[in-house]
Amino acid sequence: MSNRTVCREASHAGSWYTASGYSYCGACAAHAYKQIDPSVTRRVFILGPSHHVPLSRCALSSAEVYKTPLYDLRIDQEVYADLWKTGMFERMSLQTDEEEHSIEMHLPYTAKAMESHKDELSIVPVLVGALSESKEQDYGKLLFRYLADPSNLFIISSDFCHWGQRFRYTYYDEAQGEIHRSIEHLDKMGMGIIETLDPMSFINYLKKYHNTICGRHPIGVLLNAVSELRKSGTEMNFSFLNYAQSSQCRNWQDSSVSYAAGALLVH
Repeated sequence: MSNRTVCREASHAGSWYTASGYSYCGACAAHAYKQIDPSVTRRVFILGPSHHVPLSRCALSSAEVYKTPLYDLRIDQEVYADLWKTGMFERMSLQTDEEEHSIEMHLPYTAKAMESHKDELSIVPVLVGALSESKEQDYGKLLFRYLADPSNLFIISSDFCHWGQRFRYTYYDEAQGEIHRSIEHLDKMGMGIIETLDPMSFINYLKKYHNTICGRHPIGVLLNAVSELRKSGTEMNFSFLNYAQSSQCRNWQDSSVSYAAGALLVH
């Protein structure tokens, strides 16, 4: 057996993001990362959707270390072992891991926000598949105990509406005015529902409007974890802090991706 540490390369550095920052979602996401208290946080769970590999469950990384342009992030092998024992997780190959961008996009932010306590930090990356409603509930019930620990931080990776013919989604409510206004209205309707922290309301919204929110399943898992935690009397509230679009669509040839940043607070 080799003792060599298995590292996931920062495979999207230089393409999806550069050394000088993120051209699209950066300013928006920063509003959420500003809320992090590095003196409290010791472990960061990052839940991201699977864009390339069909998954009906969640998957754990084969790596031990995730590289970033700033410094390496260590995966919490103790938590990984506990999750693996449940039998609810698959193991993603290193190739699958490096092809997926949803988790990696949050690593430089996490590293920067936690820089002052980097030696005490570990991460728990989880790739979330196309889960059924019942599976979202199952994973929520599994993860809520980690959410209850104030030293754990949960990051949910998701864009909001992907609008345009290239995304095969062109919902347009003319009553809202121009197309980009309709997109904003649709997104903010969903954001308001997420702020209620009710998983079923979010599911019903998605069934009605089919908004192309790529991280809908990670969001569903979080909402179900919150529901479990609230049963014990824990007070929580979620607030969106910023919203942006990659471009403003005005005709049917245009396309855009929406971004939203929010924070969940446990009282």
